[in-house]
Amino acid sequence: MLELSLESVSYSYRRGHLAVSDVGLTLGTGVVGLLGPNGAGKSTLMRVLSTLARASTGRVLWCGEDIARKPDALRRELGYLPQDFGVYEALSAREFLAFLAAVKGLPARSVAGRVDACLEMVGLHDVADRRLGDYSGGMRQRVGIAQALLNDPRLLIVDEPTVGLDPEERARFRHLLAELAGQRLVILSTHIVSDIEASAGELAVMAGGRLRYHGAPETLIAAAAGHAWSWTIPSDRLADVRARFRISRAQRRAQGVEVRVVGERAPSADAMPAIPDLEDAYLWLLHRAGVEA
Repeated sequence: MLELSLESVSYSYRRGHLAVSDVGLTLGTGVVGLLGPNGAGKSTLMRVLSTLARASTGRVLWCGEDIARKPDALRRELGYLPQDFGVYEALSAREFLAFLAAVKGLPARSVAGRVDACLEMVGLHDVADRRLGDYSGGMRQRVGIAQALLNDPRLLIVDEPTVGLDPEERARFRHLLAELAGQRLVILSTHIVSDIEASAGELAVMAGGRLRYHGAPETLIAAAAGHAWSWTIPSDRLADVRARFRISRAQRRAQGVEVRVVGERAPSADAMPAIPDLEDAYLWLLHRAGVEA
C-alpha cells in the first residue's frame, strides 16, 4: 500500500531559523494540495520529502521505510518538479528528456519509448522536436512534469507549478495533475487557492512553518461559515478597507466595489452574510492563526 508518513518533522537552518516545525501527516493516493503563503515552509518541506534535505528532528516514512536511512527506496519512486526548473533551450523536448532519462539511469533500450510516452501524457508529442527556447511558459512546465514522470513514479511532488502561467495554461496544468493522480500520490505545493480547488481532494495548510489544517477542503469551508461577508463600498474607500480588513476578493460593480471580507464579525451594518468558498476559508484560517496571507 502506498503511504507517506511525516512524524513530528522539523527543519532548522544553520543560523537557527526554524523553517518547519513539528509537522505530522499521513498521505495516500490522490492529489494533496499543500497550501500556504510565501515563507510558510512549504518549499523546505518539499525538499525534505524529496530527500534533498534531511529533517532536523522527526522522520519521514515511505511505505514504512525511513527515507533518511534508506533514501534510495523513495528516490526510485519519486518524480520532482522544483519551483525553479530550468531547461537547455537549444535542445528539443525529446532530446532534453532523453538526456535526463540517461542521467536518471533508465535502461538505454527503454528510453525512446518512455520519452514518447511522457510527451504524450503531457500533450507535447506533436511539438516534441521543437526547440525548448521556442516553448511558452506553460509548455516548459509540462516538460518539467514529463521529466518528473520518466521513471513512472508513485510519488510526484510539484512545487509552485503554475506561477507565471496565463489563465489558460494554468487551467490546462491543473487538469493534467488531476489526470496523473491515478494510483500515485501527487503533492501540489502552492500559494494559489484556485490551484487547489481545481485539482486536490485533500488539503494541508502551512503557515509560519507549522501545519494549521489537514483534511478535506469542504471541512475547512464549513468551519468558516458565519465569518464571510459581501460588502459594496465606494471605489475611493477600497484602499482604506483593505488596510483594515481581510479581503479575499474585490470586484467592480455599477454601484461601487463589491468586497468579500472574512473576520469575527461583519465589517459594517450594511454588509451581507456570504456563503464562504475555499479562498474565504483559507484567509479565515490564517486570520485565526495570526498570520498574514
